[in-house]
Amino acid sequence: MISLIDATLVGESYAANPQGAAGDRVLVLGVGNLLMGDEGVGIHILRQLEQETPIQGVRLLDGGTGGVNLLTEFDGARDVVLIDATRDGQAAGTITFLQPDGVGELPRGLGAHDFGLKDLFAAAALIGCLPRLHLYTIAVEEVHPMCTELSSAVEAAVPEVVHTVHALAARLAAV
Repeated sequence: MISLIDATLVGESYAANPQGAAGDRVLVLGVGNLLMGDEGVGIHILRQLEQETPIQGVRLLDGGTGGVNLLTEFDGARDVVLIDATRDGQAAGTITFLQPDGVGELPRGLGAHDFGLKDLFAAAALIGCLPRLHLYTIAVEEVHPMCTELSSAVEAAVPEVVHTVHALAARLAAV
């Protein structure tokens, strides 16, 4: 099932957000490409989070491969929890949590959105609206174009990331 948010571009005035509203203090941002197998794990996790109990002050956003187009989504956000795939040499499904202090500490991404994400955070820092970053990466080993399924190793990591992201977002929103 494709929702309105999936069929519109991020930032379009008519794009409804499934949970939360612009200006919420915590933005949970899943990124990736659903048509590239494991590279879309951030979106798979975001969709699972949409099924959890909503948290006051937390907005969930499917960032797709939006890159710099997501800059306006940071308005009013104190914290951004980013979920993405990475090819970091670890076994597929390995979860890493980082709190980078700056753009230079972001890990190398996986797909076409990597360049855009680093640009996104650099632009936010330049204009003085860089929120605190909380980054969950899930290691992937292979990408399968035109595949919407996750490998078994990456799929096994999804429930843990859903649980920990939901708990972190709740803690951040309560502060």
